[in-house]
Amino acid sequence: MTGENEKQSLTIITSHVNADFDAMASMLAAQKLYPDALVVFPGSQEKNLRNFFIQSMVYLFNIAELGKIDFSAVSRLVLVDTRRKNRIGDLRRVLDNPGLEIIIYDHHPKHDDDIPADKEYHMLTGATVTILSDILRKNNIPITPEEATIMCLGIYEDTGSFSFPSTTEKDFNAAGYLLSRGANLNVISSMITREFNPEQIGLLNDMIQASRRYVIKGVDLVLTSVTTDDYFPDFSFLVQKMAKMENIDAIFALGQMENKVYVVARSRTEDVDVGDILDHIGGGGHPSAAAATVKGKTIAQTEQLLFEALYAKINPRRLARNLMSSPAIMASEGTTCKEAKALLTRYNINALLVADSRPSAMGFTGYITRQVVEKALFHHLETIPIREYMSTEISHVHPDADVLEIQDKIIGNKQRILPVVEHGQVVGVITRTDLLNTLVQQNRPANQDFSPLDDKSSNKRSRMVNNFLRERLSKHMMKTLVQLGETASGLNLNAYVVGGFVRDLFLYRKNEDIDVVIEGNGIDFAKRFAQEFGARTHTHQKFGTAVIIFPDGFKIDIASARMEYYQFPASLPVVEMSSIKMDMFRRDFTINTLAIQLNPEKFGRLIDFFSAQKDIKDKTLRVLHNLSFVEDPTRVFRALRFEQRFGFTIGKLTSSLIDNAVKMDFFKRLAGKRVYTELKLILKEENPAPTLLRLMDYDLIEVIHPGIKIESDLKYLLDTTKKVTDWHDLLFIDEPYERWAVFFMALIRHCDLHTTHEICKHLTIAPRYATMFGENRLYAEQQLSRLEWHKRLKNAEVFNLLKAFKTEEILYMMVCTGSETAKKRISLYHTRLRNVSITVSGKDLLDMGLASGPVFSNILQAVLEAKLNGLVKTREDELDFVRSRMSRLTGQPLKALQIKKTPDMD
Repeated sequence: MTGENEKQSLTIITSHVNADFDAMASMLAAQKLYPDALVVFPGSQEKNLRNFFIQSMVYLFNIAELGKIDFSAVSRLVLVDTRRKNRIGDLRRVLDNPGLEIIIYDHHPKHDDDIPADKEYHMLTGATVTILSDILRKNNIPITPEEATIMCLGIYEDTGSFSFPSTTEKDFNAAGYLLSRGANLNVISSMITREFNPEQIGLLNDMIQASRRYVIKGVDLVLTSVTTDDYFPDFSFLVQKMAKMENIDAIFALGQMENKVYVVARSRTEDVDVGDILDHIGGGGHPSAAAATVKGKTIAQTEQLLFEALYAKINPRRLARNLMSSPAIMASEGTTCKEAKALLTRYNINALLVADSRPSAMGFTGYITRQVVEKALFHHLETIPIREYMSTEISHVHPDADVLEIQDKIIGNKQRILPVVEHGQVVGVITRTDLLNTLVQQNRPANQDFSPLDDKSSNKRSRMVNNFLRERLSKHMMKTLVQLGETASGLNLNAYVVGGFVRDLFLYRKNEDIDVVIEGNGIDFAKRFAQEFGARTHTHQKFGTAVIIFPDGFKIDIASARMEYYQFPASLPVVEMSSIKMDMFRRDFTINTLAIQLNPEKFGRLIDFFSAQKDIKDKTLRVLHNLSFVEDPTRVFRALRFEQRFGFTIGKLTSSLIDNAVKMDFFKRLAGKRVYTELKLILKEENPAPTLLRLMDYDLIEVIHPGIKIESDLKYLLDTTKKVTDWHDLLFIDEPYERWAVFFMALIRHCDLHTTHEICKHLTIAPRYATMFGENRLYAEQQLSRLEWHKRLKNAEVFNLLKAFKTEEILYMMVCTGSETAKKRISLYHTRLRNVSITVSGKDLLDMGLASGPVFSNILQAVLEAKLNGLVKTREDELDFVRSRMSRLTGQPLKALQIKKTPDMD
């Protein structure tokens, strides 16, 4: 504390201001888990709670006064019964402490602006102490009868003695456990069942007299307001009593006390979530009980805020039978795309349910939208049955389903049409437009007109991720992103970092390939940024793209926000300017549609139009629209590559669309070079084998070339290639090699020279690789047989057999051989023999008096072979070997062949 000379590392346990019994009980339970912690109340407690403290149990707490705490010394903050910054008073200041550990125990519904925690224990129970008492029980932490009484009191109060709708089975179980530990029900009863004093009776009467009934969107509720000169601690108690006495389903009570307005709400109906409503005005709580404190506003101003929240948040129950269109317009699976277009036009609808011909089935197999049908016609697929492009991942509801369930299935599943099924029969359908109209009606105040939803508000989900960026990125990277945003704002443009960079942030994978999208002219932006920060640019006017290249070689890709359309299947895209939403919609998969805004005023705003975060969490790979693989079949290769790289699962619909793309043979229009590009990216993965085997599952190996033979040993070859390349990489040999090329040679292991040439020609493979994959690969296989079958080979012979081969070809030979002898010989060459060299040179031979000529190379080669075979080791050994060889050639004695020393020889 501040009175001590040295700063201590403090653990603080706290709860919300105006702490109730659940908050107090939870702090006591938390103190059992953190015995060295200090319990601090952030503000006033309810009067009844203060009296209880004074009279009995205060000695159980290790309490510290708020004013005596050194905030800078707090290293761990334990929050109970809250996680809202605006509900912990002055203790908010410790949230900025560097390295602060935050642990939260709470039962309130989550909100986007909750305090982020290092550890969080959350459950939608009736009381927070229920969660903590369960932890104490599981960890066998002893509890005294006095402690059990306080904890049980918290459960009884926050569940209304188990009468509130928020009460759960776990609350009953927790109370039972605490009773077994000696909780005193007489004390609990005396605290919960309170007699009214004259002051309380007077205020309750004022509240009843001031009550007004309203009907908002068909929901009955009561609003009351009172004013007192001083703070009245039992206000929430009186609101609860009034709701019970008057049999009110939903009540909102406002109390002007001193310079604040206190709002207390209670609800017994699912139509009114008071926690969500009061969150709109800075409070919070449960669907059935909530509170808020409003500063700096009058009671009239607070009422206005409350009414805005009521009209925005109340969602009355409306059933599917009231919203559906009946009968449902349906088409058979065999209906062609052209016929489907006629049906859509005839009935003026935007989606068709596809009927199932099987008598025992649900009655439908999927649905198809006008957008998909029109794209299919654009690609001249008029005669193709709609079953090939329909969406098969489809949910349905019962006629008694409410709006919340309907909304969850249409929006949560991105479903354009929702069948209503009763007794196994389709009785109607609800479209996305039907739902939208219902939601707009629900959210329209009686005295207010709403303009149509625009692009900026529709289907956009956003949240701030500044702290997450700082946690995941280096200071240099953060500085670069800030500079990009500042430059964009200087040009009145919006800038977003998008795609794989953002995706990998949320997958906790390292990725420094920055892609930035500019709403506007990306080329102009790139030039301005390069000018300001000493970089250079490379631009591509046709696509509106640029690359910013820094002096150290670091690159940033810049694109103008754009949408793409394809003139025919497998063509390159035609590009038009567009907004960020349309730019995201042109992407291949939902997981690549995240964007983070970089402009200073909105830096760190994550935008998720297409539920990418959900798909990342669910580890599911989905395309954005049903003709995605028709427009660009290379996306199939990317789908399989991402599936294996991230450990995802391809969605059911996406998988069926891949099957369709293969069946319709859209790949035949692909240029071989595009196939080669995607194949090369697969082969460059850390482990390409699983993706290559997945290509086989979809019969996609033939897309690379029909001549590639899929033999039974392919999986073994690929696994072996991974082991061999990993072995080489662990040698840390400081020379580059093309790892992907080894996998490619394994893939075409059984192709002859003619087929290999055809493959290389089709894929437009560069001549140097074509030679490696063709002549050199087959020659390597021939030499490999000598390594395998010759029982006795000297080191020099192994060296001469392998010296002509590149690293990729050497590793390919190791992949192909099953002979341990051959593997050892190749390994010996690769790790030692190929690096052997001699010190004797042609100059030494001249100094010995030998005339230059072809004999030089023969002698030097003989010296090298002798050294490889271990016959010579030192320079003197080499010279002696040369003298012996020259003596035999010239007939001169060895003494006459001494090297003449020059002045620089010593």
